[in-house]
Amino acid sequence: MSKPFFIVDTNCFISANRIKNPTSAHAFNKVLLSGRIALSDSILNEYTEVLYREKLDKYLDETKRQNALIQIKKNSIFFSPTETITDCGDPKDNKFLELALASRAFCIISGDAHLLVLHPFRGIPILSPADFLDSSF
Repeated sequence: MSKPFFIVDTNCFISANRIKNPTSAHAFNKVLLSGRIALSDSILNEYTEVLYREKLDKYLDETKRQNALIQIKKNSIFFSPTETITDCGDPKDNKFLELALASRAFCIISGDAHLLVLHPFRGIPILSPADFLDSSF
């Protein structure tokens, strides 16, 4: 049986790479142990853009940023979503829903209220990092 795919939203990915948020880090590690990360080019681009925001300079140096990107690429399978979704209150977050459908994701891990309110999305659970840790996945 193949391992399930998980979607990790940008907030969770960034928080997992900051020492000050162990819940997101533990959730991210659970994803790596439980399955595989589904990723798209647009989400990787967003991860990269957010990682390099100036406000994160006090938490992440160049090495940590590069290591985070290497880790996510190494542990992900890339998909090219073809279905356009417009269900999310924040249009920028529709890409996570599109990827979830394209990859047949088992779960979306997110701290974003715009995504969490859609739980479940077409049968795909959307859980906060804390709820994901408490789940049986």
